[in-house]
Amino acid sequence: MAALGSPARTLRGLLRELRYLNAATGRHYRDTAAYRYLMNAFRAHRVTSEKLCRAQHELHFQAATYLCLLRSIREHMALHQEFHGKGERSVEESAGLVGLKLPHQPGGKGWEP
Repeated sequence: MAALGSPARTLRGLLRELRYLNAATGRHYRDTAAYRYLMNAFRAHRVTSEKLCRAQHELHFQAATYLCLLRSIREHMALHQEFHGKGERSVEESAGLVGLKLPHQPGGKGWEP
């Protein structure tokens, strides 16, 4: 299993994803129920004097998993927006989509030497 990093870093990542989600609605992310829930959950599971705090580690693992889900959904939507089929594309557009350029003909289409 990969290292989770610090809980503060995970919380910052979750809050960043909340900002991305709420940017479309125009509402401030601190006014949402998700923000209040995250802050209350992270405050309730702070590091204690115990050597092993299982509840804190479980919360951190679940938060890191949820952060991965939110990032993946956002990145998927960005890729979907960019590469979603827009009907029939020209050959030039299709070539440009994958980073290629078509050779330039000096006389244009139908040019014959």
